[in-house]
Amino acid sequence: MIITLPLGLMNWKLPLSMALVSLVSVGLLLTLNPIGGGRILVAVSIPPLAEFVEAVGGERVEVIIMVPEGASPHTYEPTPGQLSKLSRADLYVMVGSGIEFELSWMDRFREINQEMRVVNASLGLELLRDDPHVWLSPRCAMVMVENIYNALVELDPEHEAYYAENRDRYLSQLWELDEEFREVASRAEIKAILVYHPAWGYLCRDYGLQQLALEREGKEPSPRWIEQLTEEARSRGIRVVFTSPQSGRRGVEAIAEELNAEIVEIDPLAEDYVENMHRVLEALRGALGVG
Repeated sequence: MIITLPLGLMNWKLPLSMALVSLVSVGLLLTLNPIGGGRILVAVSIPPLAEFVEAVGGERVEVIIMVPEGASPHTYEPTPGQLSKLSRADLYVMVGSGIEFELSWMDRFREINQEMRVVNASLGLELLRDDPHVWLSPRCAMVMVENIYNALVELDPEHEAYYAENRDRYLSQLWELDEEFREVASRAEIKAILVYHPAWGYLCRDYGLQQLALEREGKEPSPRWIEQLTEEARSRGIRVVFTSPQSGRRGVEAIAEELNAEIVEIDPLAEDYVENMHRVLEALRGALGVG
């Protein structure tokens, strides 16, 4: 910051200018230091975690999303601007379930900002093999929110009560979601969903459903696999095929035509987590035959 004084006042006001510069410097330090009263700069890998952090941290946090909404965590590379901001982050909240973005970039992130604390939001959860989409079950989301709360309290213990109040308020919304999913699953006439990308394994596991996926091991479906899935879906009475904004559509139209099924898009990476999961819930009602 440059402070310009009139020439005639330079000599006798020099001590004052030095004092102002010192005050500005202290102010900058306080802004960067969360313990000094500024906001905590928190980086997250994917958009849903941003809502988790903001729900608990409230006005005490500023969030950087490393994989923006609409991008794929399987292929996205952060921009120089994102990396520059990450270098000033106080905390990184990683999903911790094996998403490709974190497997590819977390070591680099730690090198860029060696002072940044890192929390594994999936700590304590039973993970599924080859399925990183742990946040898509409200039950898992509750554990992730608790882990985020613990990390914020460790970093900023003076505001523990504030974080606890925010956490409890948000957890009550997740409990309501959990109850609604349990109610819909218990009334389901069809106990399986047909999807393109296998992102819903945790949701299905926790609510007694089965996921049938066109894509396998990140590969597009072969004609033979499409044929097999069509036969199984028909035997189960499935009339909805789910896609996502981030996934391909190869085979979707063909299998939908064979089944006389509707194609419905649901987003596993929407930032407005609670609202988005309500949209997913409504989509499931129709797909599972729940009136």
